[in-house]
Amino acid sequence: MDDSRIVDLFLNRDESAVERISAKYGERLRRVASGIVDDAQIAEECENDTYLEAWSSIPPNEPREYLFAYLGRIVRNIAIDRSRRLSAQKRSASVVELTKEMQECLSAHANTEHEFEARELSRAINAFLSTQKPQQRTIFIKRYWFFESVSQIALDLGCSESKVKTTLMRMREKLKAKLMEEGWQV
Repeated sequence: MDDSRIVDLFLNRDESAVERISAKYGERLRRVASGIVDDAQIAEECENDTYLEAWSSIPPNEPREYLFAYLGRIVRNIAIDRSRRLSAQKRSASVVELTKEMQECLSAHANTEHEFEARELSRAINAFLSTQKPQQRTIFIKRYWFFESVSQIALDLGCSESKVKTTLMRMREKLKAKLMEEGWQV
């Protein structure tokens, strides 16, 4: 079933909508959550919480053209929140690792509390990504948005881990240069 029809089920409050998105996207949503929480049971709970959040937010939202991205954002946020709660005293090693990688490009000043600056930073990163080759963009998004491991990205794309690592390093360097060019403090 296509995404638009699934959204129609949500709009009509048809409970089969949850079954449809589970069948279509459940495995991918669990994979996103697993990349963040690194626990299969918690990842499954995040997936289920995503269905509840989707049920609550459709309507008023109607993500017909971008249903997986919509669900992916929800599951990612739920998994990050869950990871933070689980490790209140100590930070998750994967989140620390990714944070350190991105600190090469972004300073603490870029992690702004002001919504306008956050949107501008998002715009700058999206503009940078739009200039990259599709495979590079995919590697970057899989790593820094979906928190996938280097080995999983390499497996998915049929390339070596060293290629993924090199691509990520070069893209961070390019992103840093681009942000500096636009006046961001890095």
